[in-house]
Amino acid sequence: MDRPIFIGSEIYRGSSYGPRHPLAIPRVPTVIDLSRAIGWLPRDSYRTSPRARPAALTAFHTPRYVAALQQAEATGQVCEGTRADHGLGTLSNPVFSEMFRRPATAAGGSLLATELLANGGAVYNPGGGTHHGQADRASGFCYLNDPVLALKALFAQGLTRVAYVDIDAHHSDGVEQAMAGTDGLLMISTHEENRWPFTGGLDDHAQGTALNLPLPLGAQDDDFALALHEMILPTVAAHRPQAIVFQCGADAVLEDPLSRLAFSNTAHIAALRHLRPLSPRFLMLGGGGYNPWSVGRLWTALWATLSGYDIPDHLPTPARQVLEGLSWTRKAHLPRPDHWTTTILDAPRNGPILAEVRQRVRHLQARQVAWV
Repeated sequence: MDRPIFIGSEIYRGSSYGPRHPLAIPRVPTVIDLSRAIGWLPRDSYRTSPRARPAALTAFHTPRYVAALQQAEATGQVCEGTRADHGLGTLSNPVFSEMFRRPATAAGGSLLATELLANGGAVYNPGGGTHHGQADRASGFCYLNDPVLALKALFAQGLTRVAYVDIDAHHSDGVEQAMAGTDGLLMISTHEENRWPFTGGLDDHAQGTALNLPLPLGAQDDDFALALHEMILPTVAAHRPQAIVFQCGADAVLEDPLSRLAFSNTAHIAALRHLRPLSPRFLMLGGGGYNPWSVGRLWTALWATLSGYDIPDHLPTPARQVLEGLSWTRKAHLPRPDHWTTTILDAPRNGPILAEVRQRVRHLQARQVAWV
């Protein structure tokens, strides 16, 4: 593969979880439009995501659940039994008109990515990263679990060492539960402590396959940099992965309404720059993120970084118009800082490293040494 590939779809533009849901905001369309406005998404770098077939989804999800999800989309409703059994029709995972086709498209994009990566390269599927989905139920805005499907597909290709790195503000509970104990898999997650789904404790190692670093409220760029350089990168390098799956949820950024971490988007960019050289195959996924400006700017910056484009200090007029055209009905009363529409990169958010972060990184370093 000569250049990184971006996988997208127009289904994200025309669908919504509902006007009051955190995912009422545009995310993937903003990344597409902003990238095109700056000239970062030439035609030969873009692939339209296929929709995963039900048979492909049953590599992880149960046939009964996949059928229930399709039925809920077809009828526009669920019975009490389906809601109780499969978590469909809830406040977090509501019934909406594309509730099967949209997540199946995200899953199809991640499965296509694994095929494109068979001989090496890098692929970005910003619609992916739905890491809370369970085998037989929806959870945490996630109807399907495309990271699990991608990991299983990579191992099915014959790979024997794969790393999954997740820096979403919420712990990747669905991935960890599904893949715990898998030979050749390393899972690393940084996430806010005492935040839903309240899993991923420091001593949770998922049968020897996971390192979990819960970050205290207010953890910022220097806290993450310590974790990145002293725990994440050395551990991934020692694993010598044939493929890396990187889930880059944007909800760890300061302006996100659903977490209390304080990263700038440069923290995610630093992680990408250092992780990408550690494997010949690299799949980058989206994930959480519920502020339309911070998500669009961050995920576009990641695509630029992956593709080798220089990020300007000031955006050209067409790119500014994309960001100026966004709205946020759930937070319409809040002031909009100028840099949300005039730049892509945040100013770094540095500060003294929290003592809890130093202690937890040392704890995980000791565990990694014990594994080796």
